[in-house]
Amino acid sequence: MPDKAPRLTRPDGPAPKVGIVHLGPGAFFRAFNAVYTHEALAAQGGDWGILAVSLRSTAARDQLQPQGGAYTSVTLSPEGPETQVITAIRDVLVAPEDPEAVLTAMADPAVKIVSLTITEKGYCHEPATGQLRLDDPGIKADLANPAAPQTAPGFIVEALARRRAAGLPPFTVLSCDNLPSNGVLARGFVLEFACARDADLADWIAAKGRFPSTMVDRITPATTEADVAQLQATTGYYDPGAVMHEPFRQWVIEDDFVNGDRPAWETAGAQLVKSVEAHELMKLRCLNGTHSTLAYLGYLAGHETIAETIADAPFAALCQHLWRDEIQPTLIRPEGEDLPAYADALLARYRNPAIRHRTWQIAMDGSQKLPQRLLGTIADQLARGGRIDGLALAVAGWMRYVGGVDEAGNAIDVRDPLAERLRAASDSAKAPAVKVADLLSIEEVFPSALACNPRVSQAVTEAYQGLCQYGARAMVARLTTAERTDA
Repeated sequence: MPDKAPRLTRPDGPAPKVGIVHLGPGAFFRAFNAVYTHEALAAQGGDWGILAVSLRSTAARDQLQPQGGAYTSVTLSPEGPETQVITAIRDVLVAPEDPEAVLTAMADPAVKIVSLTITEKGYCHEPATGQLRLDDPGIKADLANPAAPQTAPGFIVEALARRRAAGLPPFTVLSCDNLPSNGVLARGFVLEFACARDADLADWIAAKGRFPSTMVDRITPATTEADVAQLQATTGYYDPGAVMHEPFRQWVIEDDFVNGDRPAWETAGAQLVKSVEAHELMKLRCLNGTHSTLAYLGYLAGHETIAETIADAPFAALCQHLWRDEIQPTLIRPEGEDLPAYADALLARYRNPAIRHRTWQIAMDGSQKLPQRLLGTIADQLARGGRIDGLALAVAGWMRYVGGVDEAGNAIDVRDPLAERLRAASDSAKAPAVKVADLLSIEEVFPSALACNPRVSQAVTEAYQGLCQYGARAMVARLTTAERTDA
């Protein structure tokens, strides 16, 4: 910090009492949940201040406590950055330093919501089954010593047990992690942990508790020292807790809270709905599906970022084709959504040059992402007799990418749990059709019904051969040009 740079401090004025305890105060929470809550408080007030709790790191506490919990939210738009000082956070605790202080806060009757952005690992569950890993070291320790928990399940269940013993209602557990059916996952780990402690406690939570699912969406790049320095040059103050994010945001929340107690998040633009399932599928297929498509084909074409890729006209046309002709026909329109308008918003987001989303980063772990992002859409299109040529090209792009060599003959740093198997299946000595067949036979990625479908194998093989012969950009241009000619 430069010698004469004043640090950001909390603005003067009344502060709301704590009504939310949030576990996991990382950059996404500060760029998303806390911003919505700040704006809801400004619009309608209420005792919805946030006590942020880090389950491990001291970083958020060290950044925010000297600033009274305040920090700067920086919107990275094509026109330039826009800043807003966020004051929804009242304090920050580091759980390992004082677990009792955290439990006392969560058991306070003034707290109505415990929200989570703890990433998938924080759920201590087995992703394939969704079940709590009772053999997890942290879970075992929390079951043995519930008064000094280490994990999110341990803290939540111990706090709920204290509330039950005091004759208080439970708080709502609000998962805001980027996971499908996140409320169902949260309910599952809480009830399994509670059952391992006390079956009656588990029954009380199941009957009285609420675990609404949410869909969250906002790109939040990591804040760099250069970002902090630029913010200081712009504002005149030093703020190590600042967060950077894109202009777009979307928060869809199932409106199912204990006693209906929640902030007026809808005043800040949140969508309160009966179910988020259709919204999740829309995002998974429209956003994540085309993101992966652009990542593989864009990388092969030599593009470093999504913005650079989408600026290349054939790739923008490919996305528009996928949304209109192959993805949206498989969706049920979510409550309150306009699917064509949603696709237009995605295209604008992709074009934002201030967000440097690298194609290589998005391409990571494709063997885990493809089934949800692309293959489910292909299966639904097959069932309805729809087109799959764009989706097949995306899958072929992934196959070419995991072969580990780009179109210029340079090595690709393929990061994937199945990287060695994928490389072996893509061995350069094999003919293209054999490579495709071998990759389609990997059951961890491709369901047998899909892998054995002749339409799929033919479309992917033809696309893969075209990528080898003509290159990614040319194949994308061929598909989109042919579509315009047919029209």
